[in-house]
Amino acid sequence: MEIRLGFQGSEGPTEQSISVTMRTPGNDFDLAVGFLFTEGVIADPGDVHNIEHCGPPSPDKGIRNVVKVDLGEHVRFDPGHLLRHFFTSSSCGVCGKASLDAVRVQIPPGERGDFAIAAADLKRLPATLRAAQTEFDRTGGLHASACFDTEGRIHRVREDVGRHNALDKLIGSFLTEGLDDGPAPLSGFGILLSGRASFELIQKVAMTRAAFVAAVGPPSSLAVELAAELGITLVGFLKARTFNAYVEPGRIV
Repeated sequence: MEIRLGFQGSEGPTEQSISVTMRTPGNDFDLAVGFLFTEGVIADPGDVHNIEHCGPPSPDKGIRNVVKVDLGEHVRFDPGHLLRHFFTSSSCGVCGKASLDAVRVQIPPGERGDFAIAAADLKRLPATLRAAQTEFDRTGGLHASACFDTEGRIHRVREDVGRHNALDKLIGSFLTEGLDDGPAPLSGFGILLSGRASFELIQKVAMTRAAFVAAVGPPSSLAVELAAELGITLVGFLKARTFNAYVEPGRIV
């Protein structure tokens, strides 16, 4: 899917393609808005003036693969913010970025949300998530991101062939549906990842000010470093009987 951005440039209204991602069709607007939010292009839902599919549908399945997001006139966007046009693959969300420095967006200041969960509730999450992965049941090939509360109840799940897309869809859903009145969606929830916890996924979570990330798979060393830097609890290898707590284990009670 291609994401095009409409914004006020130095010479008037400008349109620019800023990303192409291999995604699972569905929740495209959530994906686009979540991507813009986690890349620091927008700060809250009010920064988006309009969002729509454009271009002809694909001849085989009738799917539209271009989403245009028009920013509000008050939003100042510097195309150099994203350094260059980059390709986001389904397996590695940072493969197209120019350097590791380019991956780091400016994390907004502010406290992490208060969050604590019992170990027993935490260990029930993988089974609960698996039961909610309807598209995985159908295909056997999709990742999932979910948000859960302090009692271990999952409130929302998004699935996609790309781990980073699933998380962008989850974050974007809170923005596009107007479920959050401020610039910190998901700050009161924990985030559950069905696979590995990469650097970029921790960065995306950091943009929401959420304080807790649990992953069914392992974290990367850079993910652990970033979580420690930001004070985000990071759990990996989460299973029904065991888990590893890498950062800030005090939120597990």
